[in-house]
Amino acid sequence: MIILKSRDEIEKMRAAGKVVAIALAELASSIVPGKTTTGDLDALAESVLRRYGAIPSFKGYKDYPSVICVAVNEEVVHGIPGPRMLKEGDIVGIDLGAILEGYHGDAAVTVPVGEISTEAEKLLKATRGALFAGIRMARVGNRLTDISNAIQHHAESRGFSVVRDLVGHGIGRSMHEDPQVPNFGRPGRGPRLEVGMTLAIEPMVNVGGYEVEVLADCWTMVTKDRSLSAHFEHTVAVAERGPDILTLGPGETPP
Repeated sequence: MIILKSRDEIEKMRAAGKVVAIALAELASSIVPGKTTTGDLDALAESVLRRYGAIPSFKGYKDYPSVICVAVNEEVVHGIPGPRMLKEGDIVGIDLGAILEGYHGDAAVTVPVGEISTEAEKLLKATRGALFAGIRMARVGNRLTDISNAIQHHAESRGFSVVRDLVGHGIGRSMHEDPQVPNFGRPGRGPRLEVGMTLAIEPMVNVGGYEVEVLADCWTMVTKDRSLSAHFEHTVAVAERGPDILTLGPGETPP
């Protein structure tokens, strides 16, 4: 069942989303090649959430042990932070959720560690572009898969592939609500979008094939061909005047 949110509920989600956006910006700016570990990022994320009185969405969810999910290079999502040192040329995906006043905000970015390859730069640009292509379709009267198709078209037209085993999702009082939001598919299918729908839209895009597999830790998902992968996400409300991004970062502007 899709739960439509009131204006007051959306404002509570915006407050949670603001904390997520601030935290992600601090995490991204804190990375120093050869000095920052993924565990350092997790500790900083927890500190920022506490500063704003927020609760981590991920920690303890299905026994997940950490505040953030990290994904370095060929990792797609759900990597567990730890002693891994980030080095020059890496790309690192950071996924963070926070609960404030009972409502969730959820967003992700993939950021460069120092100087990265031209291929990696193109991947990051294409994945973020695919996210905003999907967001632009989150309008009253459109169908759910209009979002999906826009994401797929943007990524594939730039020579990349979209992960098909993972989806975006509804969000609100629960981190995962209906509906699921695929990142591929034909347009014009699924429920019609209505005012008050709140969606976490999150394309995961690979340099190589779209196939993925899970490592022995039962969490970390990687590309099957070990090609680079990137992940971007925003929490979005469907509003009368168009998509309302609830996790937009400080100074962030859509492409």
